[in-house]
Amino acid sequence: MKDGRTAHARVAYDGEAKNLTVALSYGAARPNATAGDVLLWYAVDLRDYLPDSVAVGFSAATGEAAELHQVLYWEFTSTVDPKEETVILWVVLGLCALLLVLIGAGVVWFVRQWRKAGEFDDGDIEVDDVMGAEYDELADEVVVESGPRRFRYAELAAATRNFAEDRKLGQGGFGAVYRGFLKELGLEVAIKRVSKGSTQGRKEYAAEVRIISQLRHRHLVRLVGWCHEHRGDFLLVYELMPNGSVDQHLYGKGVLLTWPMRYDIALGLASATLYLHEECPQCIVHRDIKPSNVMLDATFSAKLGDFGLAKLVEHGSQPYTTALAGTLGYLAPECVMTGKASQESDVYSFGVVALEIACGRRPAELNEEPSKARLVPWVWELYGKNALLEAADWRLKGQFDEKQMERLMVVGLWCAHPDYAHRPSIRQALNVLKFEAPLPVLPPKMPVPTYFPLPDLLAPISVGGASSTEDPDPGSDYGSSGKGSSVRDRLLEP
Repeated sequence: MKDGRTAHARVAYDGEAKNLTVALSYGAARPNATAGDVLLWYAVDLRDYLPDSVAVGFSAATGEAAELHQVLYWEFTSTVDPKEETVILWVVLGLCALLLVLIGAGVVWFVRQWRKAGEFDDGDIEVDDVMGAEYDELADEVVVESGPRRFRYAELAAATRNFAEDRKLGQGGFGAVYRGFLKELGLEVAIKRVSKGSTQGRKEYAAEVRIISQLRHRHLVRLVGWCHEHRGDFLLVYELMPNGSVDQHLYGKGVLLTWPMRYDIALGLASATLYLHEECPQCIVHRDIKPSNVMLDATFSAKLGDFGLAKLVEHGSQPYTTALAGTLGYLAPECVMTGKASQESDVYSFGVVALEIACGRRPAELNEEPSKARLVPWVWELYGKNALLEAADWRLKGQFDEKQMERLMVVGLWCAHPDYAHRPSIRQALNVLKFEAPLPVLPPKMPVPTYFPLPDLLAPISVGGASSTEDPDPGSDYGSSGKGSSVRDRLLEP
């Protein structure tokens, strides 16, 4: 190094042979192992000493002597075993091919979904199959005359000015309702637009079309038609109820309902529920009877609507277990505990609505003192004190038929009995409201049933001795019916 000659150093490692060689030469020629320039050879597997990833560098030193050398340049090269290169190449090509296949499949799926956006398939329910016919021009003409029909999206958009905000009547849990006018039919309608992307909304749409299209009753909202052709929009077309819903008049800015109006509304709602439970080919459990679903026509006659949660069941069948659905305050206790919906749970909801109509109060009033906060216990307490009429809506200023008021409240309590086995059928309740049967005698204190699971299913069982209701006429039409015997057998009396 002192004479200033240029030195070439070479460090090589053969990963296959596991050999490490170090060579040094002077002059222009680079080290050559065959020329005897190798100074060091060592058999070693560097994998035992180095991690999977390493940084490569170059340095030179003279030990403890003065530093006389200078690194002019250095370079690093590596080669991969041809076999390994082949394997890596095939892996890369395979991953690329898989990625292309996935991208292609994604594009195909997206295109198919876009094309089918106007079509609807909800499990085994095909909405078009509800009417049981292909929709050619002749079928449309027949449906227009005899029942609900399928509309084109353009018709409904034109009827609502493209669903303008000033046409919106209200907003529900699964969509909005718009006011519209169908020029072809010369008919004012309410159009329910189910929210896009709502799975539950799709199910409600299918259930509502399938069920309500089969129904004909003067106290049910009439379904005019439906549409599901426009990119996931599900539209239901109903006859327009010009006086809105009952809750708007009880709690909103609607007109004050007179007592004759209220009693007629209760009778109409009971009649509609009776039709669903007993007069249809299949029993229909509504599952969401509440004031906001009781609509009022031009004469303030009640019409029950919103069948999105309704279920078809065979007459006389057992209550069925389902996901908890409905509105708190109107859900029967056994539904909350067991998830079972039945005619009895509908009757409970009717009872709560009957009390609301009579008292002008919601099922729960947070601003009231605790003893008056919950409607059913409060009215039951007044019943036990023989002061039932004190619960009447104060806005009526005493202008009501006392016998009708008493009947509506007692029937409301009877239907809202905590023990489903002691509730009446809706026919029994309607007979009392129509003065065709005497008032039932209820316990002076509201019963508190206890529920616990049976081995075969979760079923409510009453163990409260006070939860008994005297039948005013055991031999009459509104005595215990055979429909409820399957669940009434589970009643335990101490």
